[in-house]
Amino acid sequence: MITLHHLENSRSFRILWLLEELGLDYELVEYKRDKASGQAEAELRKQHALGKAPLLVDGEQVVIESGAIIEYLLDRYGEGRFRPAPDSPDRIRYNYWLHASEGTVMTLMILSLFLNRMETQPPLPIRAIVKLVTGQVKTAYLNPNLKKIIDYIEAELGEHKWFAGAEFTAADVQMGFAMTALSARAGLKKDHPNCQRWLEQVEARPAYQRAMERNGEMKLLGS
Repeated sequence: MITLHHLENSRSFRILWLLEELGLDYELVEYKRDKASGQAEAELRKQHALGKAPLLVDGEQVVIESGAIIEYLLDRYGEGRFRPAPDSPDRIRYNYWLHASEGTVMTLMILSLFLNRMETQPPLPIRAIVKLVTGQVKTAYLNPNLKKIIDYIEAELGEHKWFAGAEFTAADVQMGFAMTALSARAGLKKDHPNCQRWLEQVEARPAYQRAMERNGEMKLLGS
């Protein structure tokens, strides 16, 4: 039996979704976030020293990190699904978006969350100074780079139905949480029709709907 250790309102939703796409039987073990820190409750550390989710247990095998779990599940259970063939031109796009989700998009989203928390948590006497500094970081670095990646995604989805090409792949699963975060917190709006079309395609997938039913309402940190 596959067991997914899943943290609420987190990127581990991707693996929940992929398990549904693959039609696999699995047990879902859910964890809440600490209300003060937003971090996973301490119970998750009993499963792995880092106390991070997602964490997949398959027999004696324990796998962490979303990208690694995706590759493990496709290697073992994919049967050629949800990943372009190695000699396909789509494989390059697939590999790019599989890694860009964390390496580019979520890096910016985490910085955004961190800066927003910095603005609201310092003592009142220094709050204005902190906000001045964070505002400069947003203006000089964060906001231009968020706009750049959103514009790039919009252009790519104007040329391809899905992130890797004409077919739905695990790259779309990996990018799903990132797109939700961009839509909720980073200016991905109705004036990005290709992105909106992609989001509608995702939401129409039965496996996505089943995953959302098990996950419950998604409340992104900082949104």
